[in-house]
Amino acid sequence: MKHKVTVSNLGYPRIGKNREWKKTLEAFWSGRLNEESFRAEMASIQLAHLHTQQEAGIDLIPVNDFTFYDHMLDMAVMFGIVPERYEYNGGEVDLDLYFAMARGNAKATACEMTKWFNTNYHYIVPEIGELQPNLTVNKLLAAYRFAKSEAGIDGKPVIIGLYTFLKLSKGFPSSDIATIAERFLPVYVQLLRELEEEGVSWVQIDEPAIVTGLDVEDLSLLEVIYKTIADSVPGLKIMLQTYFEAAEPLESLLRLPVHGLGLDFVHDGGANLESIARIGWPENKWLGAGIVDGRNIWRSDLDAKLKLVERLNVHVGLDCLILQPSCSLLHVPVTVQGEDKLKAVVKNALAFAEEKLAELSLIGLAIGGDRAAIESPLQDSREALSVFRSLPERGRQDVAEQVRSLADLPDRRSLPFAERVKVQQQKWQLPLLPTTTIGSFPQTPEVRQARLKWRKGVWNQERYDGFIRQQIADAITFQENLGLDVLVHGEFERTDMVEFFGEKLDGYLFTRNGWVQSYGSRCVKPPVIYADVAFIEPMTVKESVYAQSLTKLPVKGMLTGPVTILNWSFVRDDLSREEVANQIALALRHEVQALESAGIEMIQVDEPAIREGLPLKAGDHEHYLNWAVKSFRIATNLVKDTTQVHTHMCYSEFNDMIASISAMDADVISIETSRSHGELIVSFEEREYDKGIGLGVYDIHSPRIPAVEEMSASIDRALRALKPEQFWINPDCGLKTRGWEETEGALRNMVEAASIVREKTRAVKI
Repeated sequence: MKHKVTVSNLGYPRIGKNREWKKTLEAFWSGRLNEESFRAEMASIQLAHLHTQQEAGIDLIPVNDFTFYDHMLDMAVMFGIVPERYEYNGGEVDLDLYFAMARGNAKATACEMTKWFNTNYHYIVPEIGELQPNLTVNKLLAAYRFAKSEAGIDGKPVIIGLYTFLKLSKGFPSSDIATIAERFLPVYVQLLRELEEEGVSWVQIDEPAIVTGLDVEDLSLLEVIYKTIADSVPGLKIMLQTYFEAAEPLESLLRLPVHGLGLDFVHDGGANLESIARIGWPENKWLGAGIVDGRNIWRSDLDAKLKLVERLNVHVGLDCLILQPSCSLLHVPVTVQGEDKLKAVVKNALAFAEEKLAELSLIGLAIGGDRAAIESPLQDSREALSVFRSLPERGRQDVAEQVRSLADLPDRRSLPFAERVKVQQQKWQLPLLPTTTIGSFPQTPEVRQARLKWRKGVWNQERYDGFIRQQIADAITFQENLGLDVLVHGEFERTDMVEFFGEKLDGYLFTRNGWVQSYGSRCVKPPVIYADVAFIEPMTVKESVYAQSLTKLPVKGMLTGPVTILNWSFVRDDLSREEVANQIALALRHEVQALESAGIEMIQVDEPAIREGLPLKAGDHEHYLNWAVKSFRIATNLVKDTTQVHTHMCYSEFNDMIASISAMDADVISIETSRSHGELIVSFEEREYDKGIGLGVYDIHSPRIPAVEEMSASIDRALRALKPEQFWINPDCGLKTRGWEETEGALRNMVEAASIVREKTRAVKI
């Protein structure tokens, strides 16, 4: 007997098959599109996404997952949560103000940006403070009406849950969250009531913060929130959606007055299924079963998925089962269709967003009783995975032997930092508060066009190398003229800081159009680790040595660290992440030694993603940090005592991992903190940090040029917690996305600010 199983999606990639979303945004920002045309093009992109899901046979299609920038920012402006510095006067937030909050403007700095849980997506952090929420516009209602009128789709509105929204916001003590929730609940209910009045059936309320751990107060707050919602909008069916980890304690969550609970059965380590088997599933409550991986790009083992759903059927029943991805498909590319440059054996092992929806529909058909309809696709899947898994490069003995040898190698530098720093000071003779940049300089259209011509064969290698050398020479002159103390070569030969290295290592493959959103219009194309990673030949020595030959000032060699290469790649799923990180670290170890042998003795090994890989549950933190720190040291610990190792980290909360950062044993660390500068400094006031450190003194993600006084104040604030001898002056990240004019203006002001504070500091000492 056949039975229709409901298939749902949690969210669709915003960027479009050819990054239409990104291009439309940037055209509007540059003035090439007016607001009317911008909105029309965005509506067209949104409609295409709806049709794609409709054609894939998805029963519950999400609406309001589409945004002009970020879903957390959308929620903030929808509730009128606009910081005072923007001089907001109430009412619906216009596009100028919306984008000013995301990117900053001439009058006000941008809102803080940080990682969305342990993904590489960045969200805009709402600043609540004393602000009183009010419903400025019901974006969910507008999205629902759009889908219904333009596509005939009875959509499923999606919204961030109030608990998660407040947990991820700032501007109030965490102990006041219940009081703040009381302010928001009436507005939240008003929004949902308008959906109920419109005739909406299901609403998906995303509460991923639940999986990070719940104490008694958290559970109490969730009970208040969802009881209030249930009492106020009894006609709405609420799917309380969790993802990224196991939802615990499941017994308590099942008691919440919601119609369904969405659980991740891919990244939960088996805990969700074990809990259901142990405690059972309540009658008449729906289970949103996240069975297809929404965070990685590998084809599903359909036999394994069918067995999983059959086990769920035993405990839940098909009448209350909804099949869906493990999380929003925001985190994967759109479709494999255009990947015509990949070997067939590899391409057949991949599944992006469209393919994942197709997998869900197939599983739904099979579980519903139409097994014959999927027998051929099922066999194709088996064969594709079998051939892929047997590739010889996925089980190299030489790589396995190198990893095993790690047990016999030292995992620390030969001298502790307190002794190293003395010989490094003697060697480098740097001034107090040395100035530098993080690594990259503007990737102008000219640079991108040159790279494209080279890749297409229009330019030969000699012509392209000559172009890159000229860019490097210009960058060295530029930095010397500004008066920077430690220089960089500019990274003009690099597209992406992970892709560049992946292209030069064994074990990687690259997609043609596998783009995903990182923040705003910034899209990245993560490389794919499909096999064992191994060093081939030096990757950065040529450019670094050339740059150093042009100046007497030190030039840093620039590498991306093993954990960041891991976290910013799509990673094979048959080995632990620790094993893959060690393979990458060993490959980078060869590169570090090659740089040092070539005379490059300041080497920056960036780990901007080390914090985002932190497991969501506190009990798993120590194990991750131990192997992450170890992998960094594997890559860097064989250098001479006089060789100065730098590293860089991006937007994240570092307060809880200062000890691990120190344990990495880098001589100098720079941290991207300009949007939360004072908050991190408090961490250094509360616990001593004994190594060199640069807390970014201005935000490179905004086009504004901060004044000298503004940067001087940032430096002064940092020096309340840090010794002048350990403090470096730098922007908070690389300058790849900025233009040369704003880069020069900001760096000139930074150097002047450093000079002013340097002189003040010297005067105090005298």
